[in-house]
Parts: sequence; C-alpha cells; structure tokens
Amino acid sequence: MAVSQMRGKQSVEFHEAPHIIGSASVAGPKEGEGPLGEAFDLIAPEAEFGEDTWEKAESTMQKEALQTAVRKAGLSLWQIRYLYGGDLLAQLTATFFGNEEAGVPMFGLYGACSTCGESLTLAAMAVAAGYADHTAALTSSHFGSAEKEFRFPLGYGNQRPLSATWTVTGSGAFILAARGGHVRVTGVTPGKIVDMGVRDNMNMGACMAPAACDTIYQNMMDFNRQPQDYDRIITGDLGYVGQTILTDLLKEKGFDISEQHMDCGIEIYDREKQDTHAGGSGCGCSAVVLAALVLPKLCQGIWKRVLFVPTGALLSKVSFNEGQTIPGIAHGVVLEHC
Repeated sequence: MAVSQMRGKQSVEFHEAPHIIGSASVAGPKEGEGPLGEAFDLIAPEAEFGEDTWEKAESTMQKEALQTAVRKAGLSLWQIRYLYGGDLLAQLTATFFGNEEAGVPMFGLYGACSTCGESLTLAAMAVAAGYADHTAALTSSHFGSAEKEFRFPLGYGNQRPLSATWTVTGSGAFILAARGGHVRVTGVTPGKIVDMGVRDNMNMGACMAPAACDTIYQNMMDFNRQPQDYDRIITGDLGYVGQTILTDLLKEKGFDISEQHMDCGIEIYDREKQDTHAGGSGCGCSAVVLAALVLPKLCQGIWKRVLFVPTGALLSKVSFNEGQTIPGIAHGVVLEHC
C-alpha cells in the first residue's frame, strides 16, 4: 500500500521530491531595463517579438522559453512527457498556438497570475507519482495582450491609478525530473478561491492578498512551520499595495512575515524610474523572477528553503462588466536547495 504524502488540511509533502533541472526566462524590453535585466536568458529588443500582434508575440515568448529551458536541462523536446502551461488570454491562445509544434502532450491551465504555481504543482505531482520522467511547466503574459483582454486597448490611452500594476511581458519555463539539478520541490500547498468582495480591476493587489494570506497560513499550519523556517516567502504579483495588505492580514492570524516576505511584482521593476505604480503582475511576472532570481540563489545555496506563492485574480471582462466580484487564488510551492 502506498504511504500517504498528504500533510494537514490541503498540502502535500513529497517522499521523493522532484527536481528542477532546467529553467528559462524570456522578457520584453521594459523588463530588460529593470533591476533583473542582466539575469534574463533572452530580452527582446521590441515588445512585438517580430510578430504583428501582441498575442502572437506572447506565443513566440513561450516557444523560446520552453526551447531554452529544455536545452539548459540537456534534453530534447521529445523527452518531455507532459507540458503544463497557461496564460491570461481567452482559450489560452498564447499557450496553444505557441506550443502546437512542440509535439508534447499538454494540459492547458488557467489560474490567472497564479498559473506558474499551478503548473509547477501539477508538473511536480506527475513526476513524484511516477507518471512522468520529465515534465515542463510554462507560463506567460504580455502587457499589450492583457490590457486588451481585461481593460482597455493601448490605443485608448486611459490613465492608470496608483494602485494599478503593470502586466509583465515575459515567459518562464521549468523542467522537472526525479533527480538532477540543485533545487527540489519538496512540498506544495494548493490554494482555495478566496473572495473578499473586491470589485476594482485596477487594484489587483487588494484582490489577491487575501488568497495569498490563506495559502501561506495553511502552509504554516500543515507543515507546522514558522516564517523563520523559510529564507524567503515570495508572493507573485501583489505589488506594494498588496504587500501591505498581506502582512497585516497574516499578523491578525499570528504570523509576522515582514522580514521574510518578497514580492516578484516589486522586484522586477524600478517603480520610480519606470513609472510602474504599484509594481508588476501577470503570469509572466512570478515565472521570470523565479527563473532569473530565485532559482539561482537556491542553486548556490544562498537560500536553503523558500515558499513560492504566485497569486491570481480570477476575473474576466464578462464577469467584471456584469458586476461580479474579483476572487483570488494562490498556490504555494516549497523549494529547497539540494
């Protein structure tokens, strides 16, 4: 009989932890001008990536990210058993068109900006369970395509409030295997949908912070840990507004993460020089920061254990225009140096 790998209410602790053996980050020119520019694998000279639409540009990013990660892992595409991928667009068009030539069986995922955590969770589960020898997790977002999908086309020239985040133009890919590399996925805490009644689609941090709080709290409870058991607790897309809300909410639950907390949306831009207001967001935000900043520090042993928590706001233009609230979701992935 197989021994249960379940921990607490909603977490999993892998007996044989999958390893991340390759990763890649592809970014747009604005991201390349930010604090992490030198760490990205590929920076496009222009946001169109040589294509004639934003959506095609996003597909090209995914294709480049996957191929780069596979190459860095020392593999070929035919050796990837399953691909778990997603983006922010309707019907996951960037993902499906970007990977139609890859020839890899795939699962299309939508978790809004939490998709990097969702894809890593499922890719790790497949390897840990023996369903696959190599899996890939892939996500992307694009400022132009996301604005057209959820808010206003860029040509409209609308003003952005200070609470607004800037959707990252970028794609991150990760290759998982049973062994190899210097980073393991030792556990996961899949998140629940949390709806606090927020209706402001220009304040993604407020929409997602309660879900991040719920997942981080549950991770602490399920693994019987304290914030200091992690070198960093890294959220995906909360930005400056959401960071304040998250730390306040967790203090109410008895956990102070202010010393450990880091947010990918804060790290990727210089908001004073780049005019990004509350920070960065989008599926690509946490993915490229994970590949360019977090994994290298884990590989070098600078950090021993981190809790990676990409966060997503679950809205569509239809639900928003019909007056629905904006629920959030966050998925926790425990990453450790090995």
